Amino acid sequence: MGMRKYMAAFFPIGLLILTLLFGGCGRPAVRHDSPALPAPAKTVERKELSRLAYTIQAGAFASAENAARLTQSLQQKGLDATYFVAREGLYKVRFGNFPTREQARARAEELRNTGLIEEFYVVSPEEYAVAKREALGDAYIREELVRTARSFLDVPYLWGGTSVETGFDCSGLTMTIYQLNGFDLPRTSRDQFAAGSSVERSSLAKGDLLFFAGAEGKVSHVGIYAGNGMFIHAPGRGKKIRTDSLAKEHFSRSFVGARSYL
Repeated sequence: MGMRKYMAAFFPIGLLILTLLFGGCGRPAVRHDSPALPAPAKTVERKELSRLAYTIQAGAFASAENAARLTQSLQQKGLDATYFVAREGLYKVRFGNFPTREQARARAEELRNTGLIEEFYVVSPEEYAVAKREALGDAYIREELVRTARSFLDVPYLWGGTSVETGFDCSGLTMTIYQLNGFDLPRTSRDQFAAGSSVERSSLAKGDLLFFAGAEGKVSHVGIYAGNGMFIHAPGRGKKIRTDSLAKEHFSRSFVGARSYL
């Protein structure tokens, strides 16, 4: 009888222990250190672009053609140059990326002595929108990127390039938009695609870049997302920079992904 009383007292406790060890409904409980658990999700490392240092601004042209001509002349000298809309009817050129103001000024003086440029202005890092990022946040930067993109609407696309396949033409626009806000975005669409962090189509935000594939399935076109399913891009030579809908069949079918740089 003593043994029966002992077993009766032990049974509820033993059942509880077995339940904790093996779980309910006849299925083993999975321990936190069990290899059967899926591996923790990896933290996605956000890629951010480096910022521009000191650049040189030169020229004041009434036509985009003249600004493009100076841009190409500077590029032929190995300088990373682009033109932009300073205000309606006025185009300027920016080029270079120098670690110090002194180096930027010295290079500008050399070019002025050759007659390639006349008056110039050294743009410091504090003058770019990205310098206000910490104080005003990413939303401010994204709005500035789209505002810059909109300033190019209806402007004849004249950057030109050696190969449409590499996306050199259209990527000139996106590179310019980012550089004017202080980001050192790569030149070609394929390099831009590799430089950013992947973004799901359902999570697009203003300022993200949208990439499209050509006939071979490789990245060959890029535009900047402006919100509400619309993006701004340079559709090709002889055409003006414009806004299009990502929902259009051609773009929806050729869309290969989006990238964020913030």
